[in-house]
Amino acid sequence: MSMGKLHGVHAPHKKNTADSVPTRIPVPAVITVPVSMHIGAPATPVVKATDLVKVGQLLAEANGFVSSPIYSGVSGKVKKLEEVISSDGKFVTNIVIESDGNQEVYEGITPPTVTDKKSFIEAVRRSGVVGLGGAGFPTAVKLDVDPERIEAVIINGAECEPFITSDTRTMIDDAELVIEGIKLLEKFLGVKRTIIGVEDNKPEAIAKLESLCTNEPGIEVAAVPALYPQGGEKVLIYNTTGKVVPEGKLPIDVGTIVVNCTTIACIATYVKTGMPLVEKLITIDGSAVANPQNIIAPIGTPMKDLFEYCGGFKEEPRKVIYGGPMMGIAVTDLDAPVLKNTNAVLAFNEKDSILPEPSNCIKCGRCVRSCPFSLAPAAIEEFYELKNPGALKALKVNLCMECGCCSFICPARRPLVQVNKLAKAEVYKFNAELAAAEEKKKAKEAEAAKEGEQNG
Repeated sequence: MSMGKLHGVHAPHKKNTADSVPTRIPVPAVITVPVSMHIGAPATPVVKATDLVKVGQLLAEANGFVSSPIYSGVSGKVKKLEEVISSDGKFVTNIVIESDGNQEVYEGITPPTVTDKKSFIEAVRRSGVVGLGGAGFPTAVKLDVDPERIEAVIINGAECEPFITSDTRTMIDDAELVIEGIKLLEKFLGVKRTIIGVEDNKPEAIAKLESLCTNEPGIEVAAVPALYPQGGEKVLIYNTTGKVVPEGKLPIDVGTIVVNCTTIACIATYVKTGMPLVEKLITIDGSAVANPQNIIAPIGTPMKDLFEYCGGFKEEPRKVIYGGPMMGIAVTDLDAPVLKNTNAVLAFNEKDSILPEPSNCIKCGRCVRSCPFSLAPAAIEEFYELKNPGALKALKVNLCMECGCCSFICPARRPLVQVNKLAKAEVYKFNAELAAAEEKKKAKEAEAAKEGEQNG
């Protein structure tokens, strides 16, 4: 599949662990499982302190349509349920479990009975699978659409962030599961065309997948250019199908659904075995890590256990982040747990952690040329500083996916992506104020009309 001229940046790949076959870490002594590891309503705990649990046992059930159940990755005893403040400033309940080290599997683990679309969607919902590429959106909700609207499913194997190779290993080591998951979509959702989008810097993964698709006419492998942020949902849709998702619309509105490659493999695993999502394949890397590698750990495992398994630190870490260096989230405590959507944990030394001092914008336009959506980050920064939310809205800042291309490419080292995020919050507030004013106006008009009727 040939591609035209693309927007983005050539971020260093640094796929140091691409050849690292994943190994399981020892069972952690304690895991901490947040009930909110997905977009949507937090799950509702169904266990209490002192309860005994086993691997695969339900800890918290989905609370509504856009939510996801959570299961235990270890066997042991529930130590406590505690309220903590999450990275987004909201209170969330954590379920803390002391492991017994035995990894006894819950007796209720059996493959689900799947016979049609309804039972398939229910199986995906019960699996606890969410967007495992980082987004965390409940996959059952994404797939629960009218099959007639689906023209193509795109399997996201781009893995465009530097350092991260966990999806790469899934596509190499578990390629058969990826194909099995796609066949489930074909069987129960009637999907006629599936495109597996993989960046062309992953030749082994591409070759493995292509070998399995030889006799699968409905499945194609698209080797897309290794240009960040190729893995962005709307970016990958455009670069594999040529379709543009309009502002305020979803991929299904242009006949597409995007599913991460590890997500589809996990769905296949659940349908085959009945074991829900309880562990993650994670890349551990960064300039401060002694022995970078891919590992498998129970969800809820503290980061310190991951680094300890990788030989600890060869230098004092100055910054530790969930995810990649372009869009990852910094953490302040190595007790922070592995989440459902944790695909990498990176630790960097001081040299790689200190942000350069910004200088004045030189009006070069590189931020515009690199933006996947051709936004104008420098202009957005200017109107943000002028406190003009109307102009920010007109500049379409809400389209920003916060990929960081603008900050990466800026020769003046302006904090453009950070300002975009703040500007989006200002537009949200502005829109809310406009809506409130409109409601108030309508209420006054209704009151005036009522008084007119009474006086008339």
